[in-house]
Parts: sequence; C-alpha cells; structure tokens
Amino acid sequence: MSKNYLSFLSQLAKNNHKEWMDENRDWYQEVRAEFLQDVAELLSEISKWEPALSAFKPKDCVFRQNRDIRFSPNKAPYKTNLAAYFSVGGKKSNGPGYYLHIQPGESFIAGGIWMPPSEVLKNIRQEIDYSGKELENILTEPKFQEAFGGMEGEKLKTSPRDYDAGHPYIELLRHKSFIVSTSFSDEEIKSGNYKEKAIHHFQLMKPFHEFLSRAIEDAEGGEGLL
Repeated sequence: MSKNYLSFLSQLAKNNHKEWMDENRDWYQEVRAEFLQDVAELLSEISKWEPALSAFKPKDCVFRQNRDIRFSPNKAPYKTNLAAYFSVGGKKSNGPGYYLHIQPGESFIAGGIWMPPSEVLKNIRQEIDYSGKELENILTEPKFQEAFGGMEGEKLKTSPRDYDAGHPYIELLRHKSFIVSTSFSDEEIKSGNYKEKAIHHFQLMKPFHEFLSRAIEDAEGGEGLL
C-alpha cells in the first residue's frame, strides 16, 4: 500500500505554521490515522518477543506533532517527522526501546538508550566492565553487524572516571549513548515495505536490549524494562 507520509511532511516543512495546518487538518488526520495503523502492526509484532508491550496502545507510542517551543529559539510549531517509540517504560523511559522516525530523506529506525542519566550510565559501564565480552559478541554477531554496522552515539575523548585507559573494553566504556540504527530510503517508506525491514531489525536488537536492561536494573529497580 502506497504511503502518503512523505508528501505531507514535505509540505509541512515548507509551511510550518498554524494557518497551513488548519487548512490541511483533514490531510493531517488521514496521515496520522495511517501512521497509527502502521504503529499498531509494529507493536503487535514486537509484542511477540516483548510481551509486556502488549498492554500498550498505538497512541501510547506515537509522539505528538506539536513541538515544545517554550525554551527554543525555533518557534516553528510542528515537527516535520513522524515518530514512535516502543518501550515498556513508555516514551520517557530510561530503559532501552525501539524507535521509528519517518522524514523525507532522513527516515530510520534505532534501538538502545540515548544519553542515559548519570546513574544509569554508571550502571551500564559497570556491566561492560564485568561482561564486556558479552556485549562485544552481540555487536560483532554477523547478522547484527550487517544490519547496524556497530554502536553509535557520543563518546568521551578520554577514559571515564574509575576506568584505566588500558581496559580491554575501553572503547565501549567511552560511550555516553548506546544506540544502533539503520536508515530507510524514501521508496521503502512510500511502498510500505519498511515495516517488514523494521520488524526484522527490531528483533535483531533483542540481545542488545537484554544486556542494557540487565545493566540498569539497579538504577531503575528492575521495573519497566525491555
């Protein structure tokens, strides 16, 4: 089924103001309904290996289109992407989750934890210190590596506090975010074929998420984690 997301988002990027949105409210509602349907399909599939997510509804996973402009110099009122996040802890969870981002020329999926708070980061580094080989094996597993290429995210330029520069997993310990991702072409989005690829890649993330979840159990009390 052909998707109408990109044409809407392209026009929104050119006309990012309330007057245009009011004039095109029906188009927006059509796009949002279609996106919620896609999110429902993804949620159903992810719940097969993450059963705790079965308690969520699609609208629980989709981000609002309105931007929070209170403290931003950019006063454009709307996001120019469609996005959803699947995590047992919800969209604001510190635990790992599955992220979907649709935007002309910039569509992708990602998983893991982006910029965790200091206590969570400390726990992840401690787990890497204890079990770095396990994480290394996950990241270098051939199918995982082919799908994602490696772990992304901002890194320290030096060693984190309490860890020696000669630590065997110092490159993993230097990470401040723990993210993997892969991109989609506009054609994949337009055709709707992106969903099959997303489900396949999300499932490959499962051992990566299990490692991160175990790492931060102490930080979040072991609740609400994937």
